[in-house]
Amino acid sequence: MQSRMDRGFMRYQEEYEKKAIEVLRSGWYILGKEVESFEEEFAAYVGTKYSVGLASGLDALWLAFKVLGIGKGDEVIVQGNTYIASVMGITINGATPVFVDPDEYYEIDVDSIEKKITERTKAILVVHLYGQAAKMDKVLELCKKYKLRLVEDCAQSHQAYFGDVMTGAFGDIGCFSFYPSKNMGAYGDAGAITTNDPELARLMKIYRNYGSEKRYHNMVVGANSRLDEMQAGLLRVKLTHMKEITEERTALAEYYTKGIDNPAVIKPKVREGGTHVWHQYVLRIPGERDKFREYLDENNVGTLIHYPIPPHLSEAYEYLGLKRGSLPITEKYADEVLSLPMYTGMTREEQDFVIEKINEYRE
Repeated sequence: MQSRMDRGFMRYQEEYEKKAIEVLRSGWYILGKEVESFEEEFAAYVGTKYSVGLASGLDALWLAFKVLGIGKGDEVIVQGNTYIASVMGITINGATPVFVDPDEYYEIDVDSIEKKITERTKAILVVHLYGQAAKMDKVLELCKKYKLRLVEDCAQSHQAYFGDVMTGAFGDIGCFSFYPSKNMGAYGDAGAITTNDPELARLMKIYRNYGSEKRYHNMVVGANSRLDEMQAGLLRVKLTHMKEITEERTALAEYYTKGIDNPAVIKPKVREGGTHVWHQYVLRIPGERDKFREYLDENNVGTLIHYPIPPHLSEAYEYLGLKRGSLPITEKYADEVLSLPMYTGMTREEQDFVIEKINEYRE
């Protein structure tokens, strides 16, 4: 059993196909009314004044630090247990990532941030990993105290809240991915940023379009990172269903939590004061994750590891000089985490099968 992204399409198939035909017949495919409408609707949904559509979540990240003026000689604090794209957003601009271990909820350990702040620290990048909102009150306090910029990686946290604020509305810039597997996935690569700062939104629109505000008048060296009309239109359809999609994933997660009772696994927890939208349902299996995964695979339960190699131990970041043991909790989680099947349209029978196989496992 593998995750089924087609189920999400089939549930709203008529609406998606109607919108696709509408876009195709419009004769306008780049930076048109679908993108403008999506940007307005997505900003209102997140609770910010502006949103800018982009080609991917990675572009949202690196362009965020670009427009904030963060680059060579600057440091950005980020959690160690994230997808490498979060870190690439920092280093593409020449800045240096400074890693912090996660807490028991897999989010950045806010109590470990302050001791990593130096005179070169310019920003904190918070990653709302697996769909759970990080503890943002303490992060906001630190940003105010040390006059730091705040960027949020919301690639997995569409509609997650801390308090009464949605992720993507806390920082200077919120960065979103709409990769097809995301809770709010498109049907190809797509991304966006959110912000309350009109100048940052203006700069982002310039950078995404070859550095030009007016055609053939290039102000800066920019990128080709435009959200296309088709993806914007399809995302507008999905946006209208995000409440029910989130409710469904929450019900799936609750069913897993209630049904799984094997003492060999550690189930995820939800932080008080925040919400979890369950982009992933992640178990930890101390000491025998690979054996457990092999057992599930033999029993037709497909799983994924998010993520087996922490960024600081990847070949891409060998130059940082960080060795195994430098981030012990990050490394421990990388050796123990395992994501279960979780997708729109997953049936009770499918979940019961997964739960049964997990509970039958013996060391």
